[in-house]
Amino acid sequence: MRFVWVALLWMLFHPILGEATVFSTESQACQECHDGRKAIDVPDNTSITGRRPLVAIALQPYAQGVHAGLQCRDCHNRITSVQPPHQSEPPKKIDCATCHENLVKKGTTPSSAQEAVLRATERYRLSFHARPNPDDPTIPNATCHDCHDSHFFNVPTDKQSQAYADWRLMNPQLCGKCHEDQLEKYADSIHGIELLKKKNIKSANCTDCHDSYAIIGAHSAKYKQQSQEICGSCHQKSLSTYYRFYHGQINRLGYLTTAKCFNCHESHNILPVKNPKSMVHPNNRLKTCQKCHDGKLRPLATQGFASFTPHAKADDYEHHPQLMLASRFMRGLLWSVFAFFLCHSGLWYYRERLERQNTPTDLAMEPVGHVRRFARLWRSAHLLFALTVMTLLLTGLTLYNAHTSWAPVVARFLGGSVTMGQIHRIAALSLVTIFVIHLVYLVQRLVRDKNFAWFGPDSLLPNKKDFLDCRDMFYWFFGKGKKPHFDRWTYYEKFDYWAVFWGIMIVGCSGMVLAFPHVAGEYFGGWIFNVALLVHGEEAFLAAVFLFTVHFFNNHFRPDKQPPPDIVMFTGTQSLQEMRRDHPAQLERLLVSGDLERHLVKPPSIVTTLSAKLLGWVLILFGLTLLFLAVS
Repeated sequence: MRFVWVALLWMLFHPILGEATVFSTESQACQECHDGRKAIDVPDNTSITGRRPLVAIALQPYAQGVHAGLQCRDCHNRITSVQPPHQSEPPKKIDCATCHENLVKKGTTPSSAQEAVLRATERYRLSFHARPNPDDPTIPNATCHDCHDSHFFNVPTDKQSQAYADWRLMNPQLCGKCHEDQLEKYADSIHGIELLKKKNIKSANCTDCHDSYAIIGAHSAKYKQQSQEICGSCHQKSLSTYYRFYHGQINRLGYLTTAKCFNCHESHNILPVKNPKSMVHPNNRLKTCQKCHDGKLRPLATQGFASFTPHAKADDYEHHPQLMLASRFMRGLLWSVFAFFLCHSGLWYYRERLERQNTPTDLAMEPVGHVRRFARLWRSAHLLFALTVMTLLLTGLTLYNAHTSWAPVVARFLGGSVTMGQIHRIAALSLVTIFVIHLVYLVQRLVRDKNFAWFGPDSLLPNKKDFLDCRDMFYWFFGKGKKPHFDRWTYYEKFDYWAVFWGIMIVGCSGMVLAFPHVAGEYFGGWIFNVALLVHGEEAFLAAVFLFTVHFFNNHFRPDKQPPPDIVMFTGTQSLQEMRRDHPAQLERLLVSGDLERHLVKPPSIVTTLSAKLLGWVLILFGLTLLFLAVS
């Protein structure tokens, strides 16, 4: 009855009659004291004075909040009396999450807003704010009430409204209640100036970078890993260029060993590049680079690092002319090589298959026997070279295609980014060693053989006949002439051979720049890093696609070579039938000179043949797998 009488008096004499519809009778009784119009002190054991002001709930803001439809006892459900202290037992802690979860348990279909609260609650419970406070483990770092006033909470849904703009502008001040140092730095940053001083609500505030509920420690590995994507949600072009360079590629694989956005730009006090205090100002860049390249874990950054541009664009000639020229050259090289040889392979397959159907080979009429084509040293060098190149491509393509779903899996399989880098460098050193030994062997052979014909049939140097053979090959493709009679080396074999010289020179030099950036940075500007990375990756991609399409076709998948694999490079011998078909000019030359008998050898044994075929298939399948990874 006491509730009723107080409520009736409140309704009769309250000056704002329109507000009577907001609360029920009981809640109106609560407002008699809690409306804030009169100062009331109540006991409080946590206060120094032992008392505190009574909590005031202004009616108008409450009526505009999301909880306007609730009555006081919906949340304060232990109240039993209108007289203080209102309840006989200690007050129950108000838990926003439990209230919303109870709606679902009771079978009430939650609204979209209530479902959003439930999702936010799940995210909050895994967040940094939900952890016990270090000073008082009985309470969390932050609760719903710390960020959202339970009585007046309201988030504007209309992003074009002034209310939404005011809400955006308020966020930093709200977070700054606890994070004072961070707010102070943010206020002087480019983001803070835009938002707080210029009132540009599109500028980043706290919740754009730290989320609203699923807040995790900024020093945690998870946050560092996702920080690039957070920055990239606004700075998309910078993110795309960051991911093209080594720093971004390693991060995309899931490792934290390279620089991230905040390492170069800071976190809260991000300043424009032109600001002398900015970490990326030209006068400060070398010092910024030396935070990681400190001469301890990594070689000390030299002056070239200061002019390095991690967000360089290959189409920006004004700022990055060297990178643009290198990009145009490599793209031209890739397109010309692929266009010529893929067309060459397609026409060859069509013509050779057509001739085999119309004029089947009678093996009974062919000469019988085997000739030695490759010595043991050449076969061993080829196998080591193939294994080394495939290792380089596997480790390199994993980094080059870090954006794919398979790359992180391969990186973990290889032992992580650091181990993968070590494998790559060891394989690179092995490749250079094989190449140098090959050159030394050739030089000593040429010195001993003073009668060697530099442009003769046994030489790998291109000559006039190679160009004529290439021309005649296209005549044959279109049925306008006969297939050329090749000697010991064909023009496409010579191309394969000299492409290795070109590839090792380009990949090797660019790889040295990337492996020893402190040395390159001391003698060149920062542009050398961008050019080296582009050339290194593009040339590796060219090698991968060429080797496992054109080279495999020429040696294993032509109609005349089927069924694959061709094992001449593994056994070292070739049948006279194959020699007459692929190198007729050499066979005729040996017959005329009488040297054929000297080159005849026993056919490989069944065990050798089967072993060579197995090895061939293993290398082919691995190569085709690398091809798939390269183009994915």
